[in-house]
Amino acid sequence: MGFDGEVWRVRSGGEAVGEILIDDVDFPWLGGRFTAGPAYGAVQELFGRELALAERDDEDHWKEWETVHDEIRGRVSLSSPDGPVPEFLLHIEGDRAWFRWSDEPFADEE
Repeated sequence: MGFDGEVWRVRSGGEAVGEILIDDVDFPWLGGRFTAGPAYGAVQELFGRELALAERDDEDHWKEWETVHDEIRGRVSLSSPDGPVPEFLLHIEGDRAWFRWSDEPFADEE
């Protein structure tokens, strides 16, 4: 697939959170080198909590993970080289980021 070498952008409002230079394609996941932007400090702790919760191995953490994930989604956007994507799951750890996305909004599950 043609994703290798693309730059995806993470923003918070009008501020740059960072850029992801794609170097790992395992569709539907893309990963790459993350370069933090000026707005990363405001959301860095959220990404740390999200990843820690995603890696936990107990039944009771998923509701808390969903809350943190929803907060991330409310504060940042992800854009491909073609423009913003409506849905995504993004992890950032140090200088690495990996994510999956959808061109269509996810259906709300009740």
